[in-house]
Amino acid sequence: MNELIELIDKKLDEYLPIMYPENIFKAMKYTLMLPGKRLRPVMCIETTRMLGGDINKVIPSACAIEMLHVQSLIHDDLPCMDNDDFRRGKPSNHKVFGEANAVLAGDALLTYAPQIIIEKSQNLLTQTQIIKILHEFMNFAGAYGLIAGQVVDIESEAGRLVKSKEETLKFIHLNKTAVLFRLAVRIGTIAAEASDDVFNELDSFAEKFGLAFQIYDDIMDEISSFEELGKSIGKDKAAGKLTYVSLYGMDNAKNKFNELINECYGIIEPYKSEVYSAILGKLSKRIISDGE
Repeated sequence: MNELIELIDKKLDEYLPIMYPENIFKAMKYTLMLPGKRLRPVMCIETTRMLGGDINKVIPSACAIEMLHVQSLIHDDLPCMDNDDFRRGKPSNHKVFGEANAVLAGDALLTYAPQIIIEKSQNLLTQTQIIKILHEFMNFAGAYGLIAGQVVDIESEAGRLVKSKEETLKFIHLNKTAVLFRLAVRIGTIAAEASDDVFNELDSFAEKFGLAFQIYDDIMDEISSFEELGKSIGKDKAAGKLTYVSLYGMDNAKNKFNELINECYGIIEPYKSEVYSAILGKLSKRIISDGE
């Protein structure tokens, strides 16, 4: 897993040189290159590998997913969104480059990522695969996915609920968090030319993992520290935000997290992936160590 992270970091640095006008490229690269778990690109590459595919074919797409993820973080931290001054232990993008450049840096990453998929995959994937991957990317990045989740998250914080709290929370978790894990795994299966059955099975795994990951994040916001997570803690509770913990309570949140993680293990176990086992194990360990 560490080798995959190093590979991703190397490629991200290579794919995004500093050019004129330097400020926008520096802003894009600032948050992109902050130390992180790189979970989404790691899962994309590992999915291709465990299905017998060539990981070199999916590296550009994996890096594009990380660019999309970072774009969402930059915009999420803005004063008009979650208004967070820190990300991964460092000042947020808008605190370093200003709000205007932060907005533009996010926009630039959102449009730069598909360029990387197209330009760097030309001699690696078929045209059909590239089109499928681009369709997945645009679908999950837009108003049917990531943006939809962000909109409903903002509306729910202000108490503007169209659906029940339970339905609203599930929609936010599926569209704000799970979509990028699903995108990573779906692209990994496309690059490996997996069957429809495998595609659907691993998509189900990614959705469950995404829900578990968001519940984990909700729990950590209550029990963790700035030093551990590298971002402001307790803001969700202070803002009266709709989270799994606020709606169902801490014990139920931990129980649901463990249930989803066990379901993830059940789906992924036949594939014998040490990387996925490590990812699931790391998440579970922190929750269990807090006193399940």
